[in-house]
Amino acid sequence: MALTDKQILEAFHRTEGILHGHFLLTSGRHSDTYMQCAKLFADPKESEVLCEELAERLKCFNADVVLSPAVGGIIMGYEVARKLGVGNYFAERVDGKMTLRRGFSLSEGSKVIVVEDVVTTGGSVKEVIALAKAAGCEVVAAASIVDRSNGAVDFGVPYKALLTMEVKSYEADECPLCKDGSVPYKPGSRGLK
Repeated sequence: MALTDKQILEAFHRTEGILHGHFLLTSGRHSDTYMQCAKLFADPKESEVLCEELAERLKCFNADVVLSPAVGGIIMGYEVARKLGVGNYFAERVDGKMTLRRGFSLSEGSKVIVVEDVVTTGGSVKEVIALAKAAGCEVVAAASIVDRSNGAVDFGVPYKALLTMEVKSYEADECPLCKDGSVPYKPGSRGLK
């Protein structure tokens, strides 16, 4: 039986993965709500249930490998790949560009699913899709636990998200929280060294 949006949100609440405040997102946009999947993935049982659900929705793509952007997609990518019984790699940002390191390499012609924890603008996923295509792979799908764009992002491949929602985000110069004097907090991983 498929998980409902309510059940998925309950998992985020149980793990304290929905934060409220003033946040600087990886995309550079600001928001008053942050979906902190790291809190969700700190609980192996909660994350296993959600990743198993996502893997079930991705089975039809017959992928050879799951590829994710570091850092947010690493645990999720592993768990989805484990459930699908396929290989698992992650890309890291080196000098501002998504790159395969640690001896990872994609075989030309491989069918790849790109997974990320949360999508807002889809920038990281698009970079990883481009990386896979440059390696001669066929990107058969993209997926996330949360789609904050409410279905607005187009990756040029089928996209599956467990939870699709609209969480308002703003360009920094249009942010009402900044205009009220609040300073954003950056809970994400972009910029880690």
